[in-house]
Amino acid sequence: MEKYYYGYEEFKKDAQILVNKCRDFEPEILLAVARGGLTLSHLMAQAMDMRNLYTINSIHYEGELKLNSFNIFNIPDVSHAKKVLIIDDIVDSGETMQEILKILNEKFPTVEFKLATLFYKTKALIKPDYSVREANEWIDFFWEVDLD
Repeated sequence: MEKYYYGYEEFKKDAQILVNKCRDFEPEILLAVARGGLTLSHLMAQAMDMRNLYTINSIHYEGELKLNSFNIFNIPDVSHAKKVLIIDDIVDSGETMQEILKILNEKFPTVEFKLATLFYKTKALIKPDYSVREANEWIDFFWEVDLD
């Protein structure tokens, strides 16, 4: 499988692009999808001067292996917000994000959710509202591979 190493310098530039794209939405909460969205959401929260940074856990991959099930847990209460920006590193197949959005929309029907990612694949079931790059191969994010 062809892989692309995504380093910190690219990440820093792309994160700023993504922050700029998302500003007009004016979210009250940033919701990071753990683990892929944690590094990006932290940087975005700093850049947007936001302290309302929450996390939701989702497991659908084990390394490069796609699992047959979804495990979505630690769903925070965002019922008090009008706008929530969900942040993840990539929309690959879109299956996980579709499931996350289904659960969030059922639990919080009055909240407007939008999705921001660094990468997305055009074949995905869902397209992010905000994104920076199209993914055509497996992405090795520096936060996943630089430390052992």
